[in-house]
Amino acid sequence: MKLYATKALYFFAIAFICLSQSGLAFAQHKPAASIPSADLIQPADLAANLKSAAQKPLVLQVGFRKLYTQAHIPDSEYVGPANEDAGLQLLRNRVAKLTKDTAIVIYCGCCPWSHCPNIAAAYDALHALGFTRVKVLYIAENFGDNWVNLGYPVVMGR
Repeated sequence: MKLYATKALYFFAIAFICLSQSGLAFAQHKPAASIPSADLIQPADLAANLKSAAQKPLVLQVGFRKLYTQAHIPDSEYVGPANEDAGLQLLRNRVAKLTKDTAIVIYCGCCPWSHCPNIAAAYDALHALGFTRVKVLYIAENFGDNWVNLGYPVVMGR
């Protein structure tokens, strides 16, 4: 009987530690809704801009590699998930030599806007570095539904 009680106590201790750590990470997550609406760009507007603008913005995908590999905006660059320190560092490294007035569009598209763990962190990092022309692609549901399925240009694979 003592063995079962010890195993149960061990199980609950591990569960408590895991839940506590994930709770801390979740508490640090800033929602995408914190981004001012003036800094959002709709998919149709970005697609039109990329088609017609002589000077295109730098488009950076700040989500997960698997999503980028499946399909991404042409000429966009993958910098890594901004909810991780390594992804944020890759973002900082990528923009380090750019002028602060460089037009930058960031996007993720991993999940519904209200649950995205990456976009607000990337937005905040760019603003903290002094970038003044940062736009965020508003993807309401996910990249597949709000970009690919609407017929906007994509690159598959890579």
